[in-house]
Amino acid sequence: MITAITLGHRIIDRPLRIAVIVVVAVGLHLFVRGAIKRFVAKVRSASTTRAAQRAATLTLVLRSIATTAIWTTALLLVLGEVGVNLGPLLAGAGIVGIAVGFGAQWLVKDFLAGVFMLIEDQYGVGDEVDLGVAVGRVNAVTLRTTQVRDEQGTLWHVPNGEIRRVGNFSQRK
Repeated sequence: MITAITLGHRIIDRPLRIAVIVVVAVGLHLFVRGAIKRFVAKVRSASTTRAAQRAATLTLVLRSIATTAIWTTALLLVLGEVGVNLGPLLAGAGIVGIAVGFGAQWLVKDFLAGVFMLIEDQYGVGDEVDLGVAVGRVNAVTLRTTQVRDEQGTLWHVPNGEIRRVGNFSQRK
């Protein structure tokens, strides 16, 4: 039997909580993007060209990670509010994650290589590089791939896991 309290909970309380989750996610997303933008502006204004290039590269990566984390969390919270049992969903996602990890080891390899490339500051957006498979100016760097435009104008998409050596002509001293 549905009581007035239960009906009120379904009609008002749940949608209100879902709206709050979405509003908080949007606000957090905007706050984090602004914080990243302010951080990068400080780094660009107070440092060398090399640091500015590295900041531009990190901006793309940080925004991607923050966006994914915020909206995945919001989606899980909304599903919990709707009444979806998250236990089996998360367990299933863990099993799928392991299967995908084994099935797509090259993606994991590309991701890890990208993380270490950023940490070690091997190259950044705007650098002239020789990656072995491509030589030219770095257009974009993500955790999975590096885009390099060569002298003929060809844009090469090089998976980070395939890069065995890096020659960075922009870091000559």
